[in-house]
Amino acid sequence: MLWTLVVLLLIFWVLGLVFKVAAGAIHILLVIALILFIVNLVGGRRTV
Repeated sequence: MLWTLVVLLLIFWVLGLVFKVAAGAIHILLVIALILFIVNLVGGRRTV
């Protein structure tokens, strides 16, 4: 799920850079996805 979100946002980000359409919003979403990815990577799946 997270990888799908990251890939989609990267595609939209590149399209936004190319076509200059809603680039600001796409950059914000990309930063949020990157933060979520880092949190998931650092936190990982904790087993008890």
